[in-house]
Amino acid sequence: MINIKIKNDLIRIDGHAKYDEVGKDIVCASVSSIVYTTINGIFNIDQDAISFKDEKRMEIKIKHHSEVIDILIQNMLDLLDDLAKQYPKNINLDKGE
Repeated sequence: MINIKIKNDLIRIDGHAKYDEVGKDIVCASVSSIVYTTINGIFNIDQDAISFKDEKRMEIKIKHHSEVIDILIQNMLDLLDDLAKQYPKNINLDKGE
């Protein structure tokens, strides 16, 4: 299962969806695509707005906010939430609420 944990200005993503075998998993590919598209968009606007690590897990730390950065992050979270609703056995989204 992919676990997405959101707490304050930190977003952590780890695990494997196990929807299909590694390299053929459309759920993992969708999560990666959503995250990397958002990260690349933010870096094109302001390279200092976030820090991003992708080692054993993805970790996004929001360092400072702006209207555009917040919209991009919220769009990413909305897309991940929609995906989690479509694949509840493969993605767990914890909004820290």
